[in-house]
Amino acid sequence: MSQDSNIRFAGRMDQLPPYLFGLINKMKMEKRWLGDDVIDLGMGNPIDPTPNAVIEKLCEVVQDPKSHRYPIAGGLRNLRREIALSYQKDYGVDLDSETEVICTIGSKEGISHLCLALVGPGDTVLVPAPAFPIHIYAAIIAGGNVMRIPLASEEVFLNRIANMCESLYPRPKILILNYPHNPTGVLATSDLFREIIVLAKKYKFMIIHDFAYAKMTFDGYVAPSFLELPGARDVGVEFGSFSKTYNMAGWRIGYCVGNREIIGGLAKIKGYYDYGIFSAIQIAGIVALRHCETEVSQQAKIYEQRRNALCRGLQRMGWPVTKPKAGMFVWAKIPAPYNQIGSMNFAVQMMQLANVAVSPGIGFGEEGEGYLRLALVENENRIRQALKQINRALPKLKDIGAFSTQNSPAGDIRQITDAMQEKSYT
Repeated sequence: MSQDSNIRFAGRMDQLPPYLFGLINKMKMEKRWLGDDVIDLGMGNPIDPTPNAVIEKLCEVVQDPKSHRYPIAGGLRNLRREIALSYQKDYGVDLDSETEVICTIGSKEGISHLCLALVGPGDTVLVPAPAFPIHIYAAIIAGGNVMRIPLASEEVFLNRIANMCESLYPRPKILILNYPHNPTGVLATSDLFREIIVLAKKYKFMIIHDFAYAKMTFDGYVAPSFLELPGARDVGVEFGSFSKTYNMAGWRIGYCVGNREIIGGLAKIKGYYDYGIFSAIQIAGIVALRHCETEVSQQAKIYEQRRNALCRGLQRMGWPVTKPKAGMFVWAKIPAPYNQIGSMNFAVQMMQLANVAVSPGIGFGEEGEGYLRLALVENENRIRQALKQINRALPKLKDIGAFSTQNSPAGDIRQITDAMQEKSYT
């Protein structure tokens, strides 16, 4: 932008780094436009179909002109009632669907809008790290400060929260949680939630729990809801999503449940920002909740089998990897000596040399450097093929001088992002 330009962005834009996942996606799309078959292990974008009953209901309702009108910003009453019923059935939690449930345009939008309602200049938000980017930048965009808490054992994690609350003034206003965790797959126990509620009441902070992977669990593991614990609704809310559970990522439908005052603040913000979700999608969501439990269990089993194939393949290649018990990702440490080039450079080279898209750990914050997040969205055969292509590409990294010590990972990332921003994609 020239100095003479009339275009002036808000100062908050200076705090937003290039969205590395967007850069990887641009590279992927460019290669596909050129005819390359890129295997996508990068984005958590389900390729499996939405349940037939949901699609059929959408097609039916979309024919009704009444569904073409503006919807209700907070969600149709029957959908909110169905969400409340699902919490009672799954977790034994009784929710008032009128005051303790609100529908959102996916959980990402909901968390962003809620931060606008709760966070302002001078407010501090605590976020476990590494972190899904919106958990950090929703608060920053709202004008708040973010303090990252490195993930560790439950005891260490709880001590770090308490120490921050004791040492910071003013004390933190919000703690954002995300279990099962994206990207690492770390799990929460009911005891962890119980102790966090004690801390929240003691230090007067609110809790936002992103529960997007509630039903994507393996090996008999069942993920606890934050709201199951006594006192949870006194201090916080929980977000859920249809995106992964029902393969409805593009439909953009989610919800927030819990503390009625917080829900009311989100409703007020949404009343100004949007008109809610297309009514036909909301009605289809009711069908998903009522009739698609079998499909959800089957999908979780598919992800479990893909996880097994991916982890077995990585382990055979000598990569240190632990099988996650939930989510739709594997968090894999890049082995030496390939970790020397940094996760962003590694991801770029895998795209160029192996035709495989992966998410670099640095995209989840500096705590993620040295790791890759690998999505379980491709079928097992494609996953095995991706592993072969990665393994064949690794020796080529040395051939192109990728292990030069002249450039730091941070410098390499800047060079890559600058080059990709200058490149035109049409």
